[in-house]
Amino acid sequence: MTELTDFRIAKDEFFREDHQAPLSHDQQQDFGGLNYFDENDDLRIVAKPELFDDREIVDVQTNTGDIARYVRWGRITFDVDGQDASLTLFMDGEAGEIFLPFADGTSGKETYGAGRYLEVQHLHDGSLLVDFNYAYNPYCAYNEGWSCPRTPFENRIAPAIRAGETNFK
Repeated sequence: MTELTDFRIAKDEFFREDHQAPLSHDQQQDFGGLNYFDENDDLRIVAKPELFDDREIVDVQTNTGDIARYVRWGRITFDVDGQDASLTLFMDGEAGEIFLPFADGTSGKETYGAGRYLEVQHLHDGSLLVDFNYAYNPYCAYNEGWSCPRTPFENRIAPAIRAGETNFK
């Protein structure tokens, strides 16, 4: 098994059994597992971020009307099936982690309409590992009781990123 397969199995177990999972008790009773695209090595990207000189704090509205605050940190540019794509990276001011919300050509069709999320990893040389195979739906995709930041307009791209989680059924 691959590391990704192990991750997906553990995530399904969490969704099925943990009371802190985003599913209601009734949903957990019928839960058969999340749906995913097949692993795609081409969408495991090592990118050197273009850091913003002015790292402004931005307010991002959530689906419930609340506001989430992030630092607009930098940008990555990469290729998806021959198409150029660029996404803005946000930093969670409290945890200091890089947060990447995005909507792509699969959104509203094969994946959650409001977009998906991804955490990226810092590498020792200053680049980032952006592995879209770990892209996931926000918790509000499963249960309206969750408040989720909406994907900023600048992170809505045309190319289809066929990696990670697909629509929840």
